Amino acid sequence: MRHRYVSVLKAGILVGSFDILAAFLLVLIRTGKLQVFNILKFIASGIFGKDAAAGGLKMVVVGFILHYTIAFIFTGLFFWLYPKMNLGSKNKWITGIVYGVLIWFLMNRIVLPLSNVVHRPFSLSNALINIGILIICIGIPLSLFARRFYRKPV
Repeated sequence: MRHRYVSVLKAGILVGSFDILAAFLLVLIRTGKLQVFNILKFIASGIFGKDAAAGGLKMVVVGFILHYTIAFIFTGLFFWLYPKMNLGSKNKWITGIVYGVLIWFLMNRIVLPLSNVVHRPFSLSNALINIGILIICIGIPLSLFARRFYRKPV
C-alpha cells in the first residue's frame, strides 16, 4: 500500500519551505534586511490582525504554523485533485503552472480578503512576482511529486 499521507507530508514540508524561503529572500532583496520574524507575524495577522505585529515569539510561532497549515491544505488538495482530473496524462510543467496560478487566485481573491491582514492595493508587478514564486515553489514541485507518487506501482 502506498502511503499518500506520507507523500503529502513530505511534499507539504518541501513546498512550504520553498515558499517561505522565497518570501524571506524577496523581502531581503526589497529591503536589504532579513525580516523572518516580521514575515511570520504578518502571516499571523491573518488571524490576529494588527495585534500580531506587536506580539512576540508567540505570533512568530502562530505565523509559522499557519503558513505550513496552508501549504499542507494546498498540497492535500493537489494530491486529491491529481487523479480525479487525470492530470498524470497532462504536461507536468503546465499542470504546475496552472496550479501555481490557481493558488495565487484563491489566496488573493478569497483567503486574504476574508482574513485580518492589512490589505494592500493591487500591483500587477507584485502579482506577477508572487505568481512566479507560487509556480516555482509550489505548483511545479507538487506536480512532480504527485506524478511520481501516482506512477508508482501499487
